[in-house]
Amino acid sequence: METICHVITKLELGGAQEVALYAVSHLERTRFRPVLVAGAGGLLTEEAGRIPGVQTVILPSLGRRIHALSDLIALCKLIALFRRLRPAVVHTHSSKAGVLGRWAAWFARVPVIIHTVHGFGITPAQPVWLRRLFVLLERMTGWVTTHWIAVAKADVERGRRWGLFRDNVSVVRPGIDPRPFRRALEPAARRRLREEFGAGPGHCLVGTVACLKPQKAPEDFVLVANRLCEALPHARFVLIGDGELRPRVEALVRENGLEGLVRLAGWRRDVDRAMQSFDALLLTSRWEGLPRVILEAATAGLPIVATRVGGVEEVLEGNPRARLCEAGDIEGLAAGLGELLRGNGSGGGPTAGTGWSLPEEFHIEEMVKQYQSLYDRLLSQERAKLLPGSMGPAPQS
Repeated sequence: METICHVITKLELGGAQEVALYAVSHLERTRFRPVLVAGAGGLLTEEAGRIPGVQTVILPSLGRRIHALSDLIALCKLIALFRRLRPAVVHTHSSKAGVLGRWAAWFARVPVIIHTVHGFGITPAQPVWLRRLFVLLERMTGWVTTHWIAVAKADVERGRRWGLFRDNVSVVRPGIDPRPFRRALEPAARRRLREEFGAGPGHCLVGTVACLKPQKAPEDFVLVANRLCEALPHARFVLIGDGELRPRVEALVRENGLEGLVRLAGWRRDVDRAMQSFDALLLTSRWEGLPRVILEAATAGLPIVATRVGGVEEVLEGNPRARLCEAGDIEGLAAGLGELLRGNGSGGGPTAGTGWSLPEEFHIEEMVKQYQSLYDRLLSQERAKLLPGSMGPAPQS
């Protein structure tokens, strides 16, 4: 039985974290022994510790912010952990854990080192010198990376432009379970949930699910709400999520007099039910990998207005109930929402029969199958290299 270590910086509510949790909890236990390594303080840490058959290791020094001493401590602890566990595969997620985890695995002589790019941590918001430094760091870490996984074709193209990949990259989508998002709410339950979000019978409710951090641009969500409410007085907005920008978002709501029109609902675990209470989804991200909330909303049959970032266009291409705008285009996002909401009526919710038929590549079970197939293939290649007289991996049939 091979030990597989998944490493991520922090177990907060987010796509990369949910992917890592699902992967370790659904690997075939007759073949793989899953271990999850994460930093401290995440909302999902307690949940991770309750997953049967999964060893969860919390490293307090594995933080998100760059800190030379803490990062050095985290690197040393990861090396010691990998030497003790002797995993066959170390699979990292997120930028910080990806760099520290891959170098630690290399120092510990782990045979297979994999990194999933859930959208690069190299963003337009950073100064040019910092972006160049991060590209160089990723390129150097690529020297010790057996294989890369990207969640979107856009990230494969970007990584190749930066010289990160050779032919050692695969696209594996961060899948979802579509079944909960296809279940319609009972009318009374939907009405109660909409009231909780500040929407009455005659209102159109626009929602999103996002961590309140710069990547998701929650301030843009409020600015779009302000613009649309001027044109559509019956529009209401709810933002499900929390994070470092909450004080700024709350201040922006007050500054624009939107206290009764925009609701900050905090984190919720019933996202599937929340989606069924929306009349449209708005995603204002400035950069992305492939946001699972888009898959969820499309499956639920919601009209979607989103920024054209990461793999969003790959998912929504050809969807007549979707509008895409450039990141930061407040006018365009508001206009797209207005068009879709006027066509959908007031408070009608997800339209029956319009839910997206989720392609197999976006099913979360398929994601785990592709992970396991990749582990098997890369481990077989490593074993072939060790055969007496071998000149490298056995040829593929």
